[in-house]
Amino acid sequence: MPIVPDVAASGGHQDDDRGAAQSSGPLFRDETARAAHAAHAAHSSNPAQKPQEPMTGAPQPAPAPQKKSAGRDLGAAIGVGVGLGAVILASLFFEKAVFIGVIAVAVVVGLWELTSRLQERKAIKAPLVPLAVGGAAMVVAGYVRGVEGAWVAMALTALAVLVWRMTEPPEGYLKDVTAGVFAAFYVPFLATFVALMLTADDGPQRVLTFLILTVVSDTGAYAVGWRFGRHKLAPRISPGKTREGLLGAVAFAMAAGALCMHFLIDDGVWWQGLLLGLAVAASATLGDLGESMIKRDLGIKDMGTLLPGHGGIMDRLDSLLPTAPVVWLLLVVFVGSG
Repeated sequence: MPIVPDVAASGGHQDDDRGAAQSSGPLFRDETARAAHAAHAAHSSNPAQKPQEPMTGAPQPAPAPQKKSAGRDLGAAIGVGVGLGAVILASLFFEKAVFIGVIAVAVVVGLWELTSRLQERKAIKAPLVPLAVGGAAMVVAGYVRGVEGAWVAMALTALAVLVWRMTEPPEGYLKDVTAGVFAAFYVPFLATFVALMLTADDGPQRVLTFLILTVVSDTGAYAVGWRFGRHKLAPRISPGKTREGLLGAVAFAMAAGALCMHFLIDDGVWWQGLLLGLAVAASATLGDLGESMIKRDLGIKDMGTLLPGHGGIMDRLDSLLPTAPVVWLLLVVFVGSG
């Protein structure tokens, strides 16, 4: 999962949802503008009226210039990120089964965060027990039985959600099971493609390439957007993301993709890495925007507080989850399933 600190600075790529539950949307800006226009019109109609003078004649100090702020505890974010990276790399190259366990744990925690926020903010009760059991089984099935195993486990998990919810009153049944099926697809099913990458002979290198490209894409977007960002990419969804940041993500990811395909992937070619990096930058950005939409709908900034300086597990999986099937598919097309 990305170990880049999730820092929201002016023009940066990283998501900043602190205004999700505040009156900061376009509607409120329009109302403020209309109020200012009305005040100006009233002043124009009565030119004799002068603005109030300050109570004291002392000169007012100029406001101190504001500096760009990371918005989070940067030291904690870096420490947690390094720790997560060490756990992931150690399990990835020590024993594949251990890494599958790491994925399953991340999936279960992510499902817990998502279902908890849905219940707290929208009174949607997606059943966690069948989701957690089915999600972990989905990851294992994908590793052991391939794509077919993942689809079968997904179908059985959806069926378990439908049946489990029948034990409660029928009110809200449709929205609860719909949210449950969405959660099963969004978290464990997409994460299963990481397990599918691992089944190849050079599986650890494929997973490492996937992680590197996603992290580099996020880092490039943040660095370029923070320094040069001027034009908002999707201001209604994520005000921190800029078009310049997106270009930074593309450039960094394409360069990293060319290097990874040449040095890490068996039979990989550098130009394939350029295409892979371009696709990762696009999918990672869409993943960030997708979770930002969810969080804004829920009126929250983070999905959880488990990781100091980062938020929750889901706040670290947002760009990884939609990127996993993209990387898996392109690697299969370029060099085969291994």
